[in-house]
Amino acid sequence: MSHHVHIDLLPGAPLRDRLFELGVEFPCGGALLCGTCRVRVLSGDVPVTGEMREALSDAEIAQGWRLGCFARANGPVTIEVEQWTAPVLTGQETLRAEPRDGCGIAIDLGTTTLAAQLVDLASGEVLATETALNPQARHGADLMSRIGFDRGEPGVLRNLIRGTLGEMAARLSAGRTVLEILLCGNTAMHHFFCGLAVDALAEAPFRTPYLGAMAFRAADLDWVSDIAGPITFLPNIGGFVGSDILAGLIACGLVRQPSVTAFADLGTNGEVAIGSSRGIFCASTAAGPAFEAGRIRMGMRAGAGAIDRVEWRDGALHCGVIGGVPPRGICGSGLVDAAAALAESGLVLPTGRMRDGAKEIALAEGVVLAQSDIRELQLAKGAIAAGALLLRDKLGAERPATFHLAGAFGNYVRAGSAKRIGLLPDDSEVVAEGNAALRGTRLLLLRPSTREALMAGTLARTEHVELGGEAAFQDAFAACMRLSPLAWDDLAGM
Repeated sequence: MSHHVHIDLLPGAPLRDRLFELGVEFPCGGALLCGTCRVRVLSGDVPVTGEMREALSDAEIAQGWRLGCFARANGPVTIEVEQWTAPVLTGQETLRAEPRDGCGIAIDLGTTTLAAQLVDLASGEVLATETALNPQARHGADLMSRIGFDRGEPGVLRNLIRGTLGEMAARLSAGRTVLEILLCGNTAMHHFFCGLAVDALAEAPFRTPYLGAMAFRAADLDWVSDIAGPITFLPNIGGFVGSDILAGLIACGLVRQPSVTAFADLGTNGEVAIGSSRGIFCASTAAGPAFEAGRIRMGMRAGAGAIDRVEWRDGALHCGVIGGVPPRGICGSGLVDAAAALAESGLVLPTGRMRDGAKEIALAEGVVLAQSDIRELQLAKGAIAAGALLLRDKLGAERPATFHLAGAFGNYVRAGSAKRIGLLPDDSEVVAEGNAALRGTRLLLLRPSTREALMAGTLARTEHVELGGEAAFQDAFAACMRLSPLAWDDLAGM
């Protein structure tokens, strides 16, 4: 689905900020890596730049297509804007509470999306929910792009996220007594929100001195609301493994599991943890944004027009499209399905090469999958699978019988397709956990007397592993690049 929008701008003004408000995403932050922020000019003058000529064909330019990240208008324009938004996972289940009067707010500060819930502290009931895209995404879909931007323009990302979350909290708290707010997020989100330097996260070994929880008052953040108590960002585990994973581990109860269990959040930043009550190993992997269709030639979020299901049946590809409208792109779950279906058909070889040297394969009318898209997916899934294997080996090669998947991608990806391409182990049960980070944060909000013990106990049993420092990682990564089923037992000891 698309719609036409008229925008009044001064001559030479950039379209970027206005386009982001309308749903256009900038996965590479304007680094000319993806070309997926295209908009079509219907009237008005948007000059073609050299960057646009690199990313777009002559035919596309003649049809009015421009790159949103480089577009500047010479006055008012009318453009065709695609809707790239999708529902944000939250979860409304009532959790057991230690009853106290008033309300609290739990916030999941994700790299791509934001989710905040107003909670009745007496009953544990979710009273209201607010969701939004992370406004920082206009400066890059992945963490390293944003870290690079922040080092060049410190404070911009802090102000963006504080402003958006402050508005969300104000709407939720209007007319109510809010005793406290708890936030979770990965380490970079923690640093951006808290106004901390991100230099240590810019290069290996990614060891930041700022792992602990940080507390603020509404006035510290310039928030105008009825928030009486502290606003606390929960502590990180290590490296890029943040408080969102801590909250997810608590929500799924990994520290209470008698047998080895795996947990992964496969969003823009991919984290994996494997362990039991005897101890947990965790790591962050450089998966990149492919699972959310970032840097995919015709990638998009899971909105109307996105191919979200692909099957190889009766000698042909069959695609499902969200919203029952003509296809215009492919989302993350559709990408995994497509790779699995093409591998099943033989159109894509186990190495990831397209058969007969093809550069692209048509999935549906107007939507193709490029060779470069397969490579992006291989890099992402290879990093996740290799990280899981190395963590498994640190536990003595005991195979996890259950693999808990958190996050939006984990909620919608089909386990069969993920196993077919080797993203997930072929011999583990897969359990979708939804937004485990938000659920865990809400659980901590509702249990003030045991909160510190829950977090301290989980942190004490969890060891962060920097995969870049593991000699075996590159070998495991190379083995896991193949589009073929991954069996834990076959790769023991890698």
